[in-house]
Amino acid sequence: MDYRQLDFAHGLWDELADFDAAHADEALAHLMEALCASVTAWDVCWIGTVRLDAFAPDDPAKGWRPHIVRFLHPKPPVNEAVREQTDMLEQGIVDETTLRNLDNAGTFRANRLRDLVEPEWFESYYYRTYYSGLGKGDAVWVAFPVNADAESWFGVYRSPDQPPFTEAERDDIAYILRGLKWFHRRLMLSHGLPLAAAPLTPSERRVLHLLLTGLPEKQIADELERSFHTTHECVTAIYRKFGVKNRPSLMALWLG
Repeated sequence: MDYRQLDFAHGLWDELADFDAAHADEALAHLMEALCASVTAWDVCWIGTVRLDAFAPDDPAKGWRPHIVRFLHPKPPVNEAVREQTDMLEQGIVDETTLRNLDNAGTFRANRLRDLVEPEWFESYYYRTYYSGLGKGDAVWVAFPVNADAESWFGVYRSPDQPPFTEAERDDIAYILRGLKWFHRRLMLSHGLPLAAAPLTPSERRVLHLLLTGLPEKQIADELERSFHTTHECVTAIYRKFGVKNRPSLMALWLG
C-alpha cells in the first residue's frame, strides 16, 4: 500500500470514530462510500453473519447464516436475489464461493472471486444469475470474525465493464477493514448481534439508538411518538436480549 492509500485509510478510521454509537447506520454508509471511492467500485454490501447453536450435520454452511444484509445502493432485484439465496441456503444449496470463504471461518480473510474459484466458475449459472445478471462483474469479499460465532462480512463490487480487482486493490480493502475491530463489533451490536439473545426488532433498534444518546426514556417516548409504557417495555426487552440490567451495562458493551 502506498502512502496515499495509507493516509486515506487512517483518515477514514478517524472519520468513523467521530460517529457516536447511536449512528451506526450512518457510519456504515460512510464506510461503504469510502470503500467504493478507494478502489473505484460501484457498490458494497455488509452482512452480519451468525453461527446457529444447533444445525444439521449435513449443513454445508456449518450453521452460518446471514442475519443482516445491507447494500450501499439497494435495489428491488438485488433484494429479491438476497431472499432467493437465503432460501437456497436453508435448503442446503450453497455456492462454491461461500463455501470456500467458510472454510476459514474464525480467521480474518480477504479474497477476490478468482482467489476462491477456478475460471470455469465464471461461466456458471450462479455467476450469470447473481453476479453479471445483477450488474456485478467482480468482487472482493472480506470477513472479520467478531467472536467464535459471529462475523462481519463486506463485499465490494465492480461492474462487468470495469477491470477485475488486482491483488493490490484486494489488499488495500483488507487493510482498511482489518484495522476496524471496534467498528465491526459496534456494527454487529447495533443490530442486536452477536451478543443479543435474539436479533432486535426495527422498533427496538430505534429505541436502542436513542438510548445510546443518553436520552431519558420519557424523551425517547416523545421522540418516537409512543407512550412511556410502550417505550419502557421496549427498553426492558433490549436489556433482556443483551443480558444486562441497566443502561450503564448496555453502554459498556459498546465500549468493549
